[in-house]
Amino acid sequence: MAVSVGREFLEFGAMRRLSSIGLWVCMWLAMCVTAASAQDDAPTDLGTLTLEEAVLRTASANPGLVAVGYQIDAAEGRLTQARIPPGPELDVALQDLLGSSVHRGLRSAEATVSVAWILERGVRERRVSAARAGVALSSVDAEIALLDAAAETARRFLACLAYQERLGNAMEAVRLAEETVAAVGDRVAAGSALEAELARAEAGLARAALDQENDEHELVSAYHRLSAQWGDTEPDFAVVAGDIATLPLLEPFEALLARADGNPELARYMSSQRLAEAELRVAQAQSRPDWRASAGLRRIEATDEVVLVGTLAIPLRTGGRNLGRVAEARADIARTEAEAAATRIVIETALFVLHQELNHNLQLAAGLRDEVIPRLQTALVDTRRAYDLGRYGYFEWSVVQGELLQANNDLLEASIAAHEVVVEIERLTGVQAALPSEAQGGAR
Repeated sequence: MAVSVGREFLEFGAMRRLSSIGLWVCMWLAMCVTAASAQDDAPTDLGTLTLEEAVLRTASANPGLVAVGYQIDAAEGRLTQARIPPGPELDVALQDLLGSSVHRGLRSAEATVSVAWILERGVRERRVSAARAGVALSSVDAEIALLDAAAETARRFLACLAYQERLGNAMEAVRLAEETVAAVGDRVAAGSALEAELARAEAGLARAALDQENDEHELVSAYHRLSAQWGDTEPDFAVVAGDIATLPLLEPFEALLARADGNPELARYMSSQRLAEAELRVAQAQSRPDWRASAGLRRIEATDEVVLVGTLAIPLRTGGRNLGRVAEARADIARTEAEAAATRIVIETALFVLHQELNHNLQLAAGLRDEVIPRLQTALVDTRRAYDLGRYGYFEWSVVQGELLQANNDLLEASIAAHEVVVEIERLTGVQAALPSEAQGGAR
């Protein structure tokens, strides 16, 4: 999906513009995080929030992004300052006046008016290059801040989806508990079951109701944490849209590793290296002293003449004038290269671990969905039938119920974990890492 770049999105008293920042960074997470990718094409109902809307709100109003605009403004101010040449100087000199004899009064006075300026010899051009590199680095920092904010919004959005699903499982547990209480109550009334079984069933219902209340509480808190991403203290939505059950498919690790260069931290090191190289060129240029030239007119009172004068001041070279700054700049370049190499190792290792974890979660979810849960559903139907016929007791029935509910919860948690891993992989690579399985089966 093509998305325009350079969108104005920070507002603090007045709209702040972050030049050279691609809004695609935020839109990318909104469009590719698979937790919300299985939505219908129809417009969402009032009060329903999509991940795309959540990320766009974050980009436009996140309180933590306000400083980013000022950071770029400051860098652009340094660039503007670097472009300003040193101003000329007006020099007025009076000589041979108020003396004695022939120099008495103004008889032999000489007045010289000249204009002097600095010959920078390329220093300003190098300062401008360094300032441009600083602007580029600030832009990368802003892009990282945007990506971090968008990724955090995706995490919080996913947490909302997770608690919605957990609440659904809890409500199903309450329904089964109510059904159990009714069935056990019928058997107790018929004299074919003990009162103790009914008490246990009612206790199970009470516990299920408490679990449901806990998930309701956690869901409300998750909604508030999500809306805080764009500065709202009260959510203006009732539900978030998405389907956690739609599991992602991931590319082979080798293909994923090839995209590690998209990591924004590595891009920052590249910008830092360019800045350090530009600062090295400035330090080298400043090792050569500036020349000072002047030109003007001199009036000689004694002969009533006006003559042209000029000077060129060339400082005597002093050894080691800027060796310290040159050494510092060279060390910064070497440090940046070393940090980039270390970061790449960290990223590649993290990608491998996340890839393994995703594969594990997908296998776990598939096993639960395809093997465990269908068998437990069949077992629950048979056990309930046997219980109604008096062949099984409450204990056998409740055990199978508990196993099925636990398997459903385990499937949900494995699905949530898979989506969480995908968010982290995409944050590490800076590119889309996965698509929902049905989307990969063909274009929609």
